[in-house]
Formats: sequence, structure tokens, C-alpha cells
Amino acid sequence: MTEDTFSTETTYFADVILPVPIPRMFTYRVPRHFAADIKIGARVIVQFGRNRVVTALVGKIHTKPPEKYQAKYILELLDIDPLVTPSQLWLFEWIAEYYMCCIGEVMNVAVPSGLKVSSQSRMQLNPDFDHPELLEEKEIEFLEILKTHTSLTYDDAIKFVGATNINPMIKSLIGKHAIIMYEEVKEKYKPKIAKKLRLKRVYEGSEEVFNLIDSLTKSPKQQTIIMEYLKNIPVNELRERNNLGVDKSIFTQGETSDSALSTLIDKGILEQFEVIVSRFGDEVPEEPLKITLTDAQQAASDEIMQNFSERDIVLLHGITGSGKTEIYIDLIQKVLDGGSQVLYLLPEIALTTQIVVRLKRVFGDKMGVYHSKFSDNERVEVWRGIVEGRYQFVVGVRSAIFLPMDNLGLVIIDEEHETSYKQFDPAPRYHARDVGIMLGLKQGAKILLGSATPSIESYYQAQTGKYGLVTINKRYGEAQLPDITLVDLKAERKAKTMKNDFSSVLYNQIQQNLANKEQTIIFQNRRGYSPYLNCQECNWVSECQQCAVSLTYHMHSTELRCHYCGHKEEIPKACPVCGSGKLRTIGFGTEKLEEDLKAMFDTARVTRMDLDTTRTKNAYQNIISEFEQGGTDILVGTQMISKGLDFDQVSLVGIFDADRMIHFPDFRAAERAFQMLTQVSGRAGRRAKKGLVLIQTNDTQQALLQKVVVNDYIGYYTHEISERESYFYPPFTRVISITLKHEEQEKAEKAAHWLAEKLLEKLGKARVLGPEKSLIERIRNKFLFDIMIKLEKDKLNIKAAKVFLREMIDALHQTKEHKEVDVVVDVDAV
Repeated sequence: MTEDTFSTETTYFADVILPVPIPRMFTYRVPRHFAADIKIGARVIVQFGRNRVVTALVGKIHTKPPEKYQAKYILELLDIDPLVTPSQLWLFEWIAEYYMCCIGEVMNVAVPSGLKVSSQSRMQLNPDFDHPELLEEKEIEFLEILKTHTSLTYDDAIKFVGATNINPMIKSLIGKHAIIMYEEVKEKYKPKIAKKLRLKRVYEGSEEVFNLIDSLTKSPKQQTIIMEYLKNIPVNELRERNNLGVDKSIFTQGETSDSALSTLIDKGILEQFEVIVSRFGDEVPEEPLKITLTDAQQAASDEIMQNFSERDIVLLHGITGSGKTEIYIDLIQKVLDGGSQVLYLLPEIALTTQIVVRLKRVFGDKMGVYHSKFSDNERVEVWRGIVEGRYQFVVGVRSAIFLPMDNLGLVIIDEEHETSYKQFDPAPRYHARDVGIMLGLKQGAKILLGSATPSIESYYQAQTGKYGLVTINKRYGEAQLPDITLVDLKAERKAKTMKNDFSSVLYNQIQQNLANKEQTIIFQNRRGYSPYLNCQECNWVSECQQCAVSLTYHMHSTELRCHYCGHKEEIPKACPVCGSGKLRTIGFGTEKLEEDLKAMFDTARVTRMDLDTTRTKNAYQNIISEFEQGGTDILVGTQMISKGLDFDQVSLVGIFDADRMIHFPDFRAAERAFQMLTQVSGRAGRRAKKGLVLIQTNDTQQALLQKVVVNDYIGYYTHEISERESYFYPPFTRVISITLKHEEQEKAEKAAHWLAEKLLEKLGKARVLGPEKSLIERIRNKFLFDIMIKLEKDKLNIKAAKVFLREMIDALHQTKEHKEVDVVVDVDAV
């Protein structure tokens, strides 16, 4: 419905998307004074339920009232120009359908919380109340407080009354009609305000300003402030630049007098004013970086463009250190020069730290950055910047897929194999790579997937011709692939040459590296100090009371912690079962390796990078910058350090627990292990000197490790794709994982069997596996049972199968016995 079709005589309705897990839109009535302005994609405030006020998105405007309920009025229109585009709304609907979730759940994840209005209950005096005889003494005292403050929140009322529970009194006052409760609605986003100062216009001439300085001879502190002002805006530029003023912080943070500054403002010599400024700064690097491609990179870029003339999706398979980023920059520049937008996705915040610095030097303020460590206000600024046309190019993590870009020319998904692109909790459990592909295709953009170790699914699509394929087998410049050596832990233990958890080979090589003033990376994909505490007398193990897992020992914070539910406990001084003091740690994580390294190499500068050390906003940046600048000798980390980081001086990488990765009970375990080991190995020797990678293992003959040693991706892929076809796994099928949860194990198990039987009746035994206990059978005090559905891509109507699955889950919840069982559906589970 277009604007010119609105009639003041017609009653209009809007179907809106609510940020709640309900599988449909709700219809609200459009007040006449909004009718001419309301548009699809605009934010509105509506009442949902009795007291709840929420931000909703307009999905459709029409004239048909709902049949089953009386439509409430829209309370407020927040946008004249919609902040959500039609292509975004289409994407929300596609995600909800494909990933079997509610469109409101998609909206909740997609739209920054800073763009959602919050409501807060407040109370005020009822102006019509005239029965003080009904009130108790404490109620009279409270109404006197209300008279003084006009209105109060619950928290404010508690502070003034001095009681922890004021609910009975508030309920009584409402019942006596003495006070009125209402919702105060506020928008969360607040622009950043800078306070500035400028000279009054009468002083903009040279003669006038010199006379001013002379007149302040007897007030030297005031004179100093004016002279400081003229340092920033010279006298000969006053007329042109004075109106812009200077930041007030120049005077308040220095040695100038605050009282003198206030006097100049009071006298009307200086004017104080406020401006809205960007949270990201508008500085452009002094020396923009110019990218010159090598012959191999140029050939790859040309080949990608040639493939784009025939296909919409191209896979760039470039070995680690081949310079894929430079190729991306070349392609981005071409698309921006053509007037289109570019979205560049990265799997982790850790990656954005290094790459953003390089991209900023090339693209300056055309580029926006978007990730979860940003505050709500910063994310809203990027969102608005795209809507207003300030950002043509955005680099971000998976949530950037929801930004309001509607003129995409190119979508780049770097490290496309990474599981970090998959959202696990809460719904929608989407995969940003696959959503990015759909978004690009919808807008007619080209999609480039990049990886040194492509996912089996993506490489299969390239092999079958659905995607274009471009390969780079040469590292950038003079760099060579590192030598990879398998270190036999069995032999080392037999010879008793281990030092803590380090083989003598790795220990000696670290020592050599330190002597050569070269850097080392130690990889262990398990954080914490130790997986668990164990009593040597009675064999007690520290376990989480809410989850069927051991509590991980964290030495730095001196606590036992569950990595699933977040539960924390103090470390016991003695065994809680037998009272023995013989408690020991079993296994090792990044924290223990860090401690061991500091003890073994006491002069080495050791830093750890894992979830525990990177919780704050700038932690990644600080750790990586310190390492880049040579301030760290040894970096210990989890999978974060495997993701595309580029360091000049790293000549050694040591890898722990390779066996555990390979033998994990999951059909993707081999794929993940090959990818992780290859990616981590790729951090070594990225410049002229050849690097060394040492993989500690109990099985040096393991076939997958042998392929990692010679960087044989094709050999690994050939074996893996044969296995997948034999056992009926992706890319030959779509996998849907269903998890049923309940506090009582029997109820969860019965519901799982009920659902599995219904699915088996229609889909057959070959397509339905389970139910089985989950790998971790209890999390957050709920027992978990899994069902896996495998659906052939070419022989089955997958869309119809999903509809049937949704019907069966609804039927499950309609039975009295199973209605309280939670059901989690994960489409394309990884």
C-alpha cells in the first residue's frame, strides 16, 4: 500500500512483528493521525498483553480487521523513515521458515536492543483522589513524597520508603484509587554528545580579539584560556572556523582554571554548545594503504571475476598465508567504485582486530565495523550510518548479516568453514554463511566464500559445478608453508623425557626460539587450569550439580566453574566425601599451560588468549597488539588463535590434544580436526623464514594427521566425502537435530520416544535416528534426549517434511503428559 492510497476516511490496520516467540504477526489498528506516515519496516510501540509495552516492526498495512480478537491501537510511531528495509523483512521471514523458529525470535536477534524501546512502570498521584480518611499513616507519608517528586519508579519508591517490600502498600494505594500506575516509554539509543566552546561572533576580527586579550591583562587565568583557544583556531582563521568551536575537554583536562572558564562563559565571551558526534571518530589515516597484488593474487582476482560472469557464488580455496585478504580488498574496491555496498563477514571478533586496522587504512570512513563487543549505542550508530548512506562497506561477525543493506554488490564470507558462523542459542539457530548466500542472491549480489580448509559442503558444491572454484597454492611473497612434525608422546613418556605436559622436542624448540628472539604460539582448545579436581583417596570428582559435567578448575579466579551453565564454586580445602586433603588436578587447559611456561621459562613473556582473558571490549585488541609489537614471546590460546591472524615473527607453533579433537563422537569431528590443525599450523612462518609446527600425539600413524603434515586437503576431502555418502550425511542430506528437555528424566525420555515414533511412521527408520541421551545428558538441571533426522536433498520435499515436524511438535505440546517438555529444533546442525 503506497502513501498516496491512504484515505482519512478509511480505517487501517498493521500486521506487526513482535519480539516474542510466537509464530505469527499480530494485527493492530492504526490511529488516524499516523495513517499518512506509517510505512512497512517502521518501528512502532504497541501494548502486548495487559501491561507489557514492546517495540514492534510493521510487516504489512491493510484494511482488514482481525476476526478472532479486537485490535488494539498502535501507541506510537517511532520512524517516519523506516529503519528496516523490505529485503530485511524478507530475510526475517526466510530465516523463520527455514530454521523452524518464530519471526519474532529473528527480530529479537536482528535488531539491536538500542533500537528497541523499553518501558518502565511509574506511579503518580491520582488527581481525582479525595478520600484521605481511607489511608494508613505510612500511605499518607508516601503520598507526600509523591507530591514532591511528581512520579516515581518502583526502585525510587523503595529508596524513599526505606523498605525492601513495598508491594502490599502499592497494591493498597491502587485499590483505593490514590495512585495511578503507568508505563513511561523511552528509546534506549542515546547519541554521543560533545560539549564545545567558541568565541562570541563579535570577537572574530583580528583587532577585536587582540583588544579582548589586552582587556584580560588583569585576569591572567582567563587570558590563558583565550590564548589556548587561539592555539587551536589561529586568529587569521577565526571567521572561517570559529563557528565549529573546539572541544571543551581541551580546557577541562589541562591546567587551566575551571572557575576562569566559567567566568568567560558567564561574561558571554565564550559560548558553550553541544554537537552529536560519532562514537568511532572520523579520522582518516594520514597515509592510506595502497594494495598491490602479486602475480598469483592478480590471477586469482581475475579468475574470480571471470567466474562471477557465469555464477553468483565462488569458493576461493587459498592455502594459509596466500594473501586472500589483499584479493578481497581488490574486489571490494571495484564494487564500491561501481556504487554498490559490500558486506564482509568474519567468524570471530579476534579476527576483526587485525583486519579492521588494515581495511581502515584502505577505505577510511566509508567502512563500518559491527560486532557483539560493541555497546548498544555503537551498534545503533552503525545501523543508522548504513540507513543514512555513511557506510557503503561493513565488516562484521555473524550478526552483521542483519544490517539494513539493500544495495549489495558483494558478500564476502571469510573462513567460511568456521562453526562460529552458526548461532547455537537462543533461536534462531541460523548459519551466517548460508543466510549470507540467500541475502546476496536476493539482492543480486555476488558471493565469495574464502578458506584454506573449506567445509565439505562448500567444496562439494564447487566440485559439482554449482559454485565457481578458484585455488591459490602459493604463499604470499617469499613465505613457505611450515614444516609439520608429529611428536610421539608414548615414546616420550616411556623415555621419561616429558616436562609437565610438554615433550622434550617442544620444550627444546621453545628454548631455541626464545634464544633467537622469535615468537611461539601454543594451542590448546580447552580453557581453564584443569578439566577437574580428583581425590586420590576416594576418587571423588568435582561435578556440576546442574549439569552432567565436571567443574573446570580456574586457578586465576580460584574457583571451580561449569562451562555450560556458568555455576561457580569455591575450591574445597578437603575432599567433601572422605575429608582427605589429597586433591589433585587432572588434565590441563590454557591456564595451566600458561603457568607451566612461566615456570619453565622464567624470563619469557607469556600471554594467554581465551574466553576468560578476552571478556572486555578491548581485550582482543590489546593482546594482539602486544604480540604484534613483540611485547609477548609466547602466546597460549584456544581456537581463537587459529582464525586468520597474521604475525611476522611466529616461527613455532605447538599443538596439544590433537587426538581428543579427532576422536570426538560427532560425524564432523574429522573435518573440524583437519581444519583446526591446518589453520593453527598456518600461523607459523608467514614471512621469509620457514616455520615449524609440532603436533603432540599418541598415534603418529593416524591417517588424518598424516594428511595434515603434507597439507593434503584434496586427499582428506576425497576420503571424507566418500564416508559421508556411505553413511548418508551432509552434503547428501539435510540434518535436523531435535533436543527434548525436562527436569525429570523420565518425562524427557517418554516425550522423546513419543515424538520419534510419530516421525518414524511418516519418515521411516533410515531418516530418523534416536532418541538417545545427549552427549552431555543434563544441563541446567534439565535432562536432554536427542533425535536426528536426515533428509535427502534430491528425493524428498524438505519443506513439507519441516511442516510435518512442526505439526508433530505442536501435537506433542497439546498432550497433557508432554506439554511441559521443551523442544529445541536445530536445522543444519553443526
